[in-house]
Amino acid sequence: MNYNFSGGLVLEKKGGLTQEKIVSAGIPPFLVVPLLQHIGIATMPIVKVGDHVLKGQMIAECGSEKCSVPMSAPIHAPSSGTVVAIEKRPVPHPSGLEDVCILIETDGKDEWIVADIIDDCTHLLPDVLRHKIAQAGIVGLGGAGFPSHLKLQVGDIHTLILNGAECEPLISCDDHLMRERPIEVIIGARILAYALGGVKRCIIAIEDNKPHAYQALKAVADSGLDHLHIAAEKFEIVQVPTRYPAGGEQQLIKVLLNQELPKKMLPRQLGIVVHNVGTAAAVFRAVKLGQPLISRIVTVTGNAVETRQNLETLLGTPMDYLLKKSNLNKDLMQLILGGPMMGFNVSSTELPIVKTTNCLIALSQPIEKSQNLPCIRCGSCEQVCPANLLPQQLYWYARAKDFEKIQDYHLFECIECGCCAYVCPSQLPLVQFYRYAKSEIRGQVQEKLKAQQAKQRFEFREFRLDREKAERAARHQQAGDKKAFLAAAVARKQAAAQKSEDA
Repeated sequence: MNYNFSGGLVLEKKGGLTQEKIVSAGIPPFLVVPLLQHIGIATMPIVKVGDHVLKGQMIAECGSEKCSVPMSAPIHAPSSGTVVAIEKRPVPHPSGLEDVCILIETDGKDEWIVADIIDDCTHLLPDVLRHKIAQAGIVGLGGAGFPSHLKLQVGDIHTLILNGAECEPLISCDDHLMRERPIEVIIGARILAYALGGVKRCIIAIEDNKPHAYQALKAVADSGLDHLHIAAEKFEIVQVPTRYPAGGEQQLIKVLLNQELPKKMLPRQLGIVVHNVGTAAAVFRAVKLGQPLISRIVTVTGNAVETRQNLETLLGTPMDYLLKKSNLNKDLMQLILGGPMMGFNVSSTELPIVKTTNCLIALSQPIEKSQNLPCIRCGSCEQVCPANLLPQQLYWYARAKDFEKIQDYHLFECIECGCCAYVCPSQLPLVQFYRYAKSEIRGQVQEKLKAQQAKQRFEFREFRLDREKAERAARHQQAGDKKAFLAAAVARKQAAAQKSEDA
């Protein structure tokens, strides 16, 4: 039985994609591999310029000073070749920021490291299995990039959900993954369930506009093969209504379990863990094939490419390489990274594919921007907000730069789905205002933290100087007392000697 979440939109079904199978994008001449491809702490390179690396070799790991902080994921070489630079380069980000990247000149040989294959993960302790997943650099492939091993801590977890909703239009990488590689998804689910210490229920959720994916997974799950058994008492493949954003974590939990996720509470506090189906397939490859996360499926679409397809792409592949592989046949006027609802424009085609890149939309004509009109307070944005927020109030406070007041309206609970902007009759770029406000608030928090640290350093310096001054004074006093004592002793000795002479 399916339940409904508040708000949301019924959008057009995915279209414009060929029904061809996933194809390999091949090996580009150069790979640009950013050191930060996940939520959390950036990795530190463990290779240097001139080193020859093999495919799957770890090239960046959590720095020694930060090893106690688990929110990170190592980076591996997507193909064999030579490290030719470690430098700052533009990376996929709405602000166009630069970050440190490792530039690898590929040799075309695609030589692998020796694979560490695990035939039966049940022979391992869950902690060992989680460490294996962490060392493979696996993060959430649904877009957030949260290190996957952090969600696998053993606790009172009763339900594992695999998110195959993929609710945003035009994106079809998860759809094709489930159609063509259902065994990887099913076994990946088994491994995830075992790493959690076993669960009572495992659910794979698929939107009902993906019948081929549903049938493919259903056929594998019903095959009865022993090696496909799930470490769960109950295993279900469920179709959910096609409604955007059903793929959101909170919304999916509501649809499947009719449970509201309270504000500022994580799903695991309710005994629920949610992973993307792409993450499950990556876990399968890491454990059963010994392959770390070095590639992902990317949907390339839009009216500027002749071949709209899903490409198995090495991480670090420049976007222009994928566009050429998809037969860019017109002048590229706009490139959107991600889907049409939550994606963002990028100004360069030389940016690399990273772990969270799921779609490229290449347009020969930029999306026409209507003139922004004043807000008419119609309330449409509030009706479609799946997070039950007040988008209109958030807009006014963001526009007024009242960053203290906007937090009273739960700005950081906004999932930036774009439903509010989609229905706004005034064509206001609401999500851009929310992103701006979040960025400013995070910046203020960082500045405040820096100021506190600077104050602490100053106060400690003053304390140290006062202590040293007091210690010097004590030493001088001690030296003076010792000198006086010695002088008195000499005087007594002289007096005693004089008295002896007089006697």
